[in-house]
Amino acid sequence: MRRLDIHRRDRGERALVTLAGEIGPATVPLLRAALEQCLRDGVSAIDVDLTTVGSCDAGGLEVLRTVSQRADRVHASLRLHHPCAQITRLLTVTGSTPLLLAAPARPVTPVLLHDLLETAAPGPTGPSGDATRTSGDRARVPVVKDGIRLRRLSRWQAEGMSEDLADLAAASVAGTCHEACQERGHFLRRLAASTRRPGFALVVAETTGLVGCAFGFPISPVSRSDRALRESVERLTGCARFLLLTQVVAHPHAQCRDIARRLQQRLLADRHAALAVALLHPADQAGQAAFESWGWRNYGEMVGLPGQGAPCVLALSGEGGLPVPRPRAVGRGRA
Repeated sequence: MRRLDIHRRDRGERALVTLAGEIGPATVPLLRAALEQCLRDGVSAIDVDLTTVGSCDAGGLEVLRTVSQRADRVHASLRLHHPCAQITRLLTVTGSTPLLLAAPARPVTPVLLHDLLETAAPGPTGPSGDATRTSGDRARVPVVKDGIRLRRLSRWQAEGMSEDLADLAAASVAGTCHEACQERGHFLRRLAASTRRPGFALVVAETTGLVGCAFGFPISPVSRSDRALRESVERLTGCARFLLLTQVVAHPHAQCRDIARRLQQRLLADRHAALAVALLHPADQAGQAAFESWGWRNYGEMVGLPGQGAPCVLALSGEGGLPVPRPRAVGRGRA
């Protein structure tokens, strides 16, 4: 029997409803009850996260349309986020897109990073599902300092904790519930793609609960995009071996900046990397400012890479590693 898991989290007068599973005849009543309860509780905006929903039938769509229309009558709203291809087609052919689908709330991922993640090929794995590790790998050894524990997760552990990690990513957004929902979906897709890359590594920070995480993977010349990025970064920094950081999240409190720095350095140490590289959209000014506050050097936009657009390239040297050289005239933008 197909199932549908429903998780609701309220933020003021807004509610984030996260669904996981299939929306069909057996699960539609559960969906209707959960959404109608939001309206009875006086919720003014219902954000429905469909990131982990595989399909939705006509009955499920009718429930979503009906609740959306009821919400509109009481000056509330219902919006869908991150639908799969099947649900997107269903919304399009029924003319429901304008009524139900939320618009993107943040700049898109740079095309090159998207290509690197989408062309991910699984690396060699051991019994635990991780890429093969060397004897000096400290993945199983937690580090505790100032009451904050840093520890490395295996692929299997990362996948098992993905929902908790996504909740942390959403909570770290200093914006609306809609923006938090958008970030949650972006995080889940990026994590799923990153885990398929050889050498994937993820480190979490914990106190009494999760307070941060960072993950990435080394770039090896296995595809055209990988080779182009590796050659460009080598020309820029003189370093051909580096870790591509695909996500860093820190809980929004006074220690968040230090937690983010420590996560990044632990990740570099665990992967024996002297250099980390991050690719950000040129329009993501807030993201660039955050990385610079963590000690990253912004090289500006790097041109000549595959795909449309030119991502901003930032680099960070590991503790005791090679210093990041001053920017050379390789890309455009600020040094």
